[in-house]
Amino acid sequence: MSPILINLFLAFLASLLGALIYRSHLMSSLLCLEGMMLSIFITTTLIALNYNITLSFMFPIIILVFAACEAAVGLALLVTMSNAYGTDYVQNLNLLQC
Repeated sequence: MSPILINLFLAFLASLLGALIYRSHLMSSLLCLEGMMLSIFITTTLIALNYNITLSFMFPIIILVFAACEAAVGLALLVTMSNAYGTDYVQNLNLLQC
């Protein structure tokens, strides 16, 4: 395994660890998710370029589209939550309320 892929794997693990540790704030959780998606995007891009399979060139674009959708939904949830509760603490959410 190349050193670049090892560094990307470690970046993914660091983002995953950050998402597990700092899960009380929604903004920090969203930033950790974006770090995970960025490391997955770069890894799939490097693998697609190394193996030169024409069909695999669309996978990084698909991951980028999912990352953009996840960011849009997360930011909309963050704005809605900060307007309703005044803070971004995940503990303030009550999933049983409509």
